[in-house]
Amino acid sequence: MPYTKTNSLTVSEPRKHGKSSELEFNDIELVEACLRGESPAMELLYRRYKRRVFGLVTRIVGNSDAEEVAQEVFVRIYRGLSKFRGDSQLSTWIYRLAVNASLTHVSKRKRRPECDPWDDQQAAPDEPMRDSALSRRLEDALQMLPAGYRAVIVLHDIEGQSHEQCAAILGCRIGTSKSQLHKARAKMREFLNQSLRE
Repeated sequence: MPYTKTNSLTVSEPRKHGKSSELEFNDIELVEACLRGESPAMELLYRRYKRRVFGLVTRIVGNSDAEEVAQEVFVRIYRGLSKFRGDSQLSTWIYRLAVNASLTHVSKRKRRPECDPWDDQQAAPDEPMRDSALSRRLEDALQMLPAGYRAVIVLHDIEGQSHEQCAAILGCRIGTSKSQLHKARAKMREFLNQSLRE
């Protein structure tokens, strides 16, 4: 099986049966290898988190700016790795960077007339019309939320983060995270009810 051996990290091809060996490396070892400048470790870090970062960023900033912001997030990750001390999980630290970059982007972006941030996405083939319509209404309602509400609802309801993790990522108290989520859900219901009436 082909592999690249580094000082403390071996990156190998995924096994045909069973999990990829990538999963055997803990976050601290991976960060240490990245800090030594080991390219395989940097690639592994990117592969491990790219989908989660892109999904999170897309739902906060919208599809049109997601690529740009996701790239900025990975620049921040690589530049800031020396500050990661392992007090929290690496995923929590990365989510915090992604949320902060997304919220900064939204606050700097001037409100401009948008046709529809989801128009350039292709619909999944053979998807039932009812599910597609509901999915679109949910995405539209999500985009109408203020960015802070959007962040907490994406983290908790879509990404499955606990209230403790949401609070750590957002840099707030658990009670604040719960309160923001409650308000975000209420706003979502309001927008959804409005869209049904229309």
